[in-house]
Amino acid sequence: MKVIICGAGQVGWQIARHLSGEQNSVTIVDSDPDLIRRATENIDVQGVAGFASYPDVLEQAGARDADMIIAATTSDEVNMVVCQIAHSIFSVPRKIARLRSQSYLNAIYSDLYRQDHLPIDVVISPEREVAEAALQRLAAPAAFDSETFLKGDAQFFGIQLTSDCPVLNTPLKQLTDLFSTLRTLVLGIRRKGALFVPTSEDQMFCDDQVYLISQKDDVSRTMEIFGKKTQKQERIIIIGGGVVGLAVAKALEASSDRYRIKIIEKNRQVAEHAAATLDKTVVINGDGLDLDILAEANVSHSDAILAVTDDDRTNLLAVVRGKSEGCDVGIALFNDPSLISLMTPLKIDAHLNPRATTVSSILRHVRHGRVRQVYSVGDAEAEVIEAQILSTSPISGKLIKDIELSAGVMIGVVKRGVNFIKPSGSTKILDGDVVVIFSLSKYVPEVEKLLQVSIDFF
Repeated sequence: MKVIICGAGQVGWQIARHLSGEQNSVTIVDSDPDLIRRATENIDVQGVAGFASYPDVLEQAGARDADMIIAATTSDEVNMVVCQIAHSIFSVPRKIARLRSQSYLNAIYSDLYRQDHLPIDVVISPEREVAEAALQRLAAPAAFDSETFLKGDAQFFGIQLTSDCPVLNTPLKQLTDLFSTLRTLVLGIRRKGALFVPTSEDQMFCDDQVYLISQKDDVSRTMEIFGKKTQKQERIIIIGGGVVGLAVAKALEASSDRYRIKIIEKNRQVAEHAAATLDKTVVINGDGLDLDILAEANVSHSDAILAVTDDDRTNLLAVVRGKSEGCDVGIALFNDPSLISLMTPLKIDAHLNPRATTVSSILRHVRHGRVRQVYSVGDAEAEVIEAQILSTSPISGKLIKDIELSAGVMIGVVKRGVNFIKPSGSTKILDGDVVVIFSLSKYVPEVEKLLQVSIDFF
């Protein structure tokens, strides 16, 4: 597949790294020559320095025979123009644009993106994706990472094992025997910075980060088995009343559960807008790092503090300060992945990575085959892929033990109709099944071949 990526920032870089590593022909376009030089020197891509909205620049990038264009520059308007030119001049079949302004994303204007208007096939909103991820973290506060699959029937999550975990040093095979009715599988273990897919003989040790997938009704029991509390979060403080914080508060207000929400926002104008928009949320105009403001928000009796400002360090410090004052759970938004290593020593429970959520959204529409959902794990170390199996898929009609899967790949769930199946070697994959597969990044092309039935892009 030939792909043009416009924008060599964090999102463009990660998408280029993913796709180029999977034997795709990738060209990256950016107006900053230094970013292009960094990309071409570090990953297997072609680079064009120039303005992505200029037709001659897109032609130089190979738009005339491109299969897909991904517009991920920092400007919504440039991304829109890129898609229009790609359609009108070069007839590029697939056009994806990242749009951040909420005005462009208002549902009443969705008709704007028809082929005869602005021909954008897929619109990605980083802020909405991050807000959804924040809700996932709040729903599973003991997990540092979380995502739902199979329309909410399956929960993928990561937990940090501590010395009081009851199942430390227990082979996974023995866990399966002990909890035979538990519809949960351990998909990955990160140990001393290295992520791997475990075998049935592997054990889990203190300080391991473990990734699991579970049927939604078994999540609480799974957490208890691994020694994690499942206390519901009702009193929530949100640091930052911008797009993300506002979206989270709106969703919590609309929930059937009863939440007591407070937003702390430093900018008075933004705080006033949040207060006018929300019905049940208390909005405090002040600095989320100020102890007096945190005391006014009653942080010591809150269940969770969620810091989602546009400054990583403010988010980190706000969560640390909130937890030091007695808040149970702290979740911080980090754009800089190097800060993630500070989570454990600073006792931050979970993090949000806007880059990873946006990359996951884009990959969902890039993958071959009947792919329904993709989630990028860690710093693009692995992917969780949900896909439907068709009769012509290479794995249709085969027992899992007869499918040639690399050591870095595991089938985590099989859903057949309304039935949730915990897979084993004797499980047969049938036409119409929906599977969730965990794969280390370097094996994703192999997984795509197992799922691919035609030259079909979703």
